[in-house]
Amino acid sequence: MADILQALDCGDFAALAFLDLSAAFDTVDHATLLRRLEISYGIRGMVLSWLRSYLSDQTQFVRSGSTNLRPALLRYGIPQGSVLGPILFLLYTADLIGLVIRHGLCTHLYADDTQMYGFCSPSKSDDLQSQLSTCV
Repeated sequence: MADILQALDCGDFAALAFLDLSAAFDTVDHATLLRRLEISYGIRGMVLSWLRSYLSDQTQFVRSGSTNLRPALLRYGIPQGSVLGPILFLLYTADLIGLVIRHGLCTHLYADDTQMYGFCSPSKSDDLQSQLSTCV
């Protein structure tokens, strides 16, 4: 954030977008995560098979009093409350940084909160707005 304040002190404009996914860990697509682990991080063979097994065949059900509804297979989401869950989420979203940089913007990430921002001279504010909108 110091870079934004420094830009504003110099008379530049700044634009900032906050991205916050609701129930972020529940939005992780298993197939996309496994493909990303293989392509972006070179995870293959036994380790990839283990991770596939870890994510596969997870179910959840709803209990109301003494009644349990039929279990539903989970195709999205990563188990929470484990050490591995946050790490898998960060690996899943890590390519977001490159996307933001390719749009000429800066980013700060913390867990499931993402800030994308840029700054420019006042005469270029329309360009900055367009950059940010395109990136989002």
